[in-house]
Amino acid sequence: MPEGDTVFRAALRLRGFLVGRTIERAAGSAPSVRRRADRIVGRAVTSVRSYGKHLFIDFDSGVTIRTHLGMPGSWHVYRSGQRWRRPVGAARVVLGTGDTESVCFAAPDVQVERRRVVDLTVAGLGPDLAQPDFDLEEFLARAARFGPGRQIADLMIDQRVLAGPGNVFKSEVLFLEDRLPETPFEDLDDTALSGLARRAHRLLRANLDHGTRSTTGDRRRGRNLWVYGRAGRPCRRCGTGVQAEHIEDRITYWCPRCQT
Repeated sequence: MPEGDTVFRAALRLRGFLVGRTIERAAGSAPSVRRRADRIVGRAVTSVRSYGKHLFIDFDSGVTIRTHLGMPGSWHVYRSGQRWRRPVGAARVVLGTGDTESVCFAAPDVQVERRRVVDLTVAGLGPDLAQPDFDLEEFLARAARFGPGRQIADLMIDQRVLAGPGNVFKSEVLFLEDRLPETPFEDLDDTALSGLARRAHRLLRANLDHGTRSTTGDRRRGRNLWVYGRAGRPCRRCGTGVQAEHIEDRITYWCPRCQT
């Protein structure tokens, strides 16, 4: 599931193939790519960056491609002529250089516009958990603004409050901080909120260099997460069956004994 760590790694990988390179071909099913192809083809990539769940590709023409991967999206890089391992029809963005093709599959949100316009579309996001200088005070201010009347599970994935976490980090952080997902925002003071944010920051940062996400310290598949995806299976800490429920239309996993 693409969350802030996944997008950060995608940007890091694309950077090595695109920055300083001239784009020879721009294609894909995203209308904005076709519409602004004249500002992409023949232009050099100046930077590839991420913020939260958004990935940005900047060009010397002054335009930027922004993608949000949603649930199904992903970026891949192929050598020219190499067969794609995803259906061609799912390609939303294709950027060809002399020897590689960088392809974004299935992203629901693709925008190509002048950089200042693109940056405005994400100006309302909270502090990015992937950054080393995470702004805790800004998080607390935004939580106070958007939190009243809401459950903490919902607030944890509000990108206006924290940029980057999704259902996985939300469930894992709440478990490690011993907080029930339905805890009202008003029941948590700044100390408790800071604990959640600091934990989320540490966990996401710890996963920036690894393809297999882990919150347990064990990166072997099946042992890498505490509760996410383990509905009905024993809690790794106490043995109680892990529960799952859609809260505010998003899936959350928790242990009813550990999280009180």
